[in-house]
Amino acid sequence: MKTYEIRTHKSSEHLPPSEQLAVRLGDLAADTTRSLDEAAVDMVINRVIDNAAVAVASLGRAPVVAARGQAEAHPHSPGATVFGLEQSQRVSPEWAAWANGVAVRELDYHDTFLAADYSHPGDNIPPILAVAQHTGADGAALLRGILTGYQIQIDLVRAICLHEHKIDHVAHLGPSAAAGLGTLLGLPSATIFQAIGQALHTTTATRQSRKGEISTWKAHAPAFAGKMAIEAVDRALRGQTSPSPIYEGEDGVIAWLLSGPDARYQVPLPEKGEPLTSILDSYTKEHSAEYQAQAWIDLARRLGAERPELRDPANVQQIVLRTSHHTHYVIGSGANDPQKYDPTASRETLDHSIPYIVAVALQDGGWHHVDSYAPERAARPDTVELWQKITTVEDKEWTRRYHSLDLSEKAFGGRIEIELTNGERVVDEIAVADAHPQGARPFGRAEYVAKFRMLAQGILDETEIDRFLDVAERLPQLTADELSGLTVTPRTPVPVAPKGLF
Repeated sequence: MKTYEIRTHKSSEHLPPSEQLAVRLGDLAADTTRSLDEAAVDMVINRVIDNAAVAVASLGRAPVVAARGQAEAHPHSPGATVFGLEQSQRVSPEWAAWANGVAVRELDYHDTFLAADYSHPGDNIPPILAVAQHTGADGAALLRGILTGYQIQIDLVRAICLHEHKIDHVAHLGPSAAAGLGTLLGLPSATIFQAIGQALHTTTATRQSRKGEISTWKAHAPAFAGKMAIEAVDRALRGQTSPSPIYEGEDGVIAWLLSGPDARYQVPLPEKGEPLTSILDSYTKEHSAEYQAQAWIDLARRLGAERPELRDPANVQQIVLRTSHHTHYVIGSGANDPQKYDPTASRETLDHSIPYIVAVALQDGGWHHVDSYAPERAARPDTVELWQKITTVEDKEWTRRYHSLDLSEKAFGGRIEIELTNGERVVDEIAVADAHPQGARPFGRAEYVAKFRMLAQGILDETEIDRFLDVAERLPQLTADELSGLTVTPRTPVPVAPKGLF
């Protein structure tokens, strides 16, 4: 890896094109000399399975139904497949990416990478897969495109914090997806550069989509970024140019959306020919909730089993979660969102409320992607009483570990301090989720397959489950015709979408 410093340049300064971040990203994506890392290849397969698993589980949910309906209104040949429809039913690739992106993101249940900012790098897969199907690419090309998408999004997340400026994290996804498409299609660096600039320019938005009463747009935001990336590549292929320098310009992203003209960012990128392996630094979710809640669910379910009396709010005086800055201010009481303590809040809000999540995991001894968010579950009186007694506090040591570049000490959990009404004090802590690579039960291929089978139960026939897994596990060897098999068709028809404009 090599680190590049980027900063704002006045219009009167000369910034050689080769020193622009978007050009460096384009060069990375266009590099055809890279060898493949075996573990990274294996992880791409795992994440394709993981994405499909969570998409299957969300096929009947309203945002997914609506997005799929919009895609169905844009049939196209050759086009791309959509989760929930027959393989033969093709739509325009940007709309397939939109529908599949919403399906993947809806349950907040796929992979994550957290560093200077947040990300769900699996969001790169829907647009890259859609364009691969549309253009007749094979599995090897799809694999390389996905590796590029992961690499660039994760490297941007390592270096550039969007959250402190209340910019939604998909601003790193637009450029990464565009770059991944460039690799997939074998485009020259100059073309990828233009697409990256357009994708970034059109995918910056505020974090209000993840604040307060969180709406269904949370699932649409990354799908929109993927759709914009496809359209940006299409425009770049037609010779259209983009704002430049998009990051470093006097009126660019750093100057006005990030830390301003005096800011310096250190962006690590692999050198020419170096394998793309950042996908190995990301991690999936065992539980359907915000990633920073994963370790807390594991700790709470263990404590509830070991100490059943903790489940009764009558026995609990208060519960304090000492955790990182991001956890406290995004999903904890530091967000100052009353909705995080509201029993009538939306599912999207509850999965960003660590007080709620800890209360339910403690009482139930587990977590379910549907039942744990059911209105009747959220409104249960003993849960509400316990929930209101849980607060978070930022702890500087847990914040330091959250940002650590040393994977052996990087942590997304914290320390729980429970004061009982009898005066007893229960204290415990957890650094990472059980499913994390450094956790008690790291996910491997068997766990990804089991997650797919569990979420597909009752939705897909066993033959369809087996068929999809067979295709996915052969991803690097798939022919162009076989790529159409990277979708799923349920045993019963999916719900009909409500009528819109088209």
